[in-house]
Amino acid sequence: MSDGFAYIDILFFAMVAAFIAYRLRSVLGRRTGLERHPLERHKQDGRARPGEQAADADNVVALPDRRSRMEEPPAVNSSDADLAPGVAALRAADPGFDMASFLPGAKAAFGMIVDAFARGDLQALRPLLADQVFRNFKAAIDQREAAGERLETEIMAEPAAEFVEAGMRGSIARVTLRFVSRQTNVTRDARGNVIAGDPVRPEEVVDLWTFERDVRSSDPNWLLAETATPE
Repeated sequence: MSDGFAYIDILFFAMVAAFIAYRLRSVLGRRTGLERHPLERHKQDGRARPGEQAADADNVVALPDRRSRMEEPPAVNSSDADLAPGVAALRAADPGFDMASFLPGAKAAFGMIVDAFARGDLQALRPLLADQVFRNFKAAIDQREAAGERLETEIMAEPAAEFVEAGMRGSIARVTLRFVSRQTNVTRDARGNVIAGDPVRPEEVVDLWTFERDVRSSDPNWLLAETATPE
């Protein structure tokens, strides 16, 4: 009887994982129906994917350090009027794009990326990050592991998210979101001692994340291409 219940539990969690993966794929990225020349798969010639030429180490801020206390709110604000031209250009290139539908998937991706980074799970991060961002995240994880340190991150509630910018850069659709979340971020040494952060006092963390997708590609997925902290 216990084996039967264990099998049901495994099946249930597998269904939940499959549902989350489907939501990320369907909400964070949709096929436009206008693909004229689907991109060939990455050739082993060392070239970056379209839209990644401008990405460099300065675009990525290691997640444990991107903190903004509540008494110092960021001066980032974009009205609907400011967003309208960029959104119109994006929709012209990708008619399937919908702002209201994009946000839930982006929030889910935010939680998954923050969690995977803290756990050092490169396999989970790889399909969600653009190449340069992945390399920077991997370098931070490798450095942490080499030092024998462990990062513990907990997002206390669903983050708030709002559009800051949207538009096209050539064939690359770009959407920048401002995430505000309450988190605990704690770094422990090899002995488990806290060397940074506070495990019981959450902080308000503000992030600017830019997602990209090549509208010429048959791949509907959006990738995290830049991260920043408002100054």
